[in-house]
Amino acid sequence: MLEEALEHLVKGIVEHPDEVRVRARKIRTGRVLEVRVHPDDLGKVIGRGGRTAKALRTVVNALSDGKYVRVDLVDLNEAR
Repeated sequence: MLEEALEHLVKGIVEHPDEVRVRARKIRTGRVLEVRVHPDDLGKVIGRGGRTAKALRTVVNALSDGKYVRVDLVDLNEAR
C-alpha cells in the first residue's frame, strides 16, 4: 500500500510519470522505499531545500502505522 501511495504522489509531481519506479526492500529495522525517477525530474521530487522530499517522507510515515520506513530518491541513470 505504501509503495502505491508514494508512486501516485510522485507521478503527480514529475514530467515523466512513466519512468517513476518505487521498489520496497525489507531491512532489519523496517522497510526502505526506493524511488527512481528520470534525471530531469529529480530536482522536482527533492524540491527547493528538500521541502518536497520531506513532505513525501512525512506522508509515507503517517501512512506507515508507526513502523519504520525510509524513503530514498534516486535517478534512473544511477548505477548500483
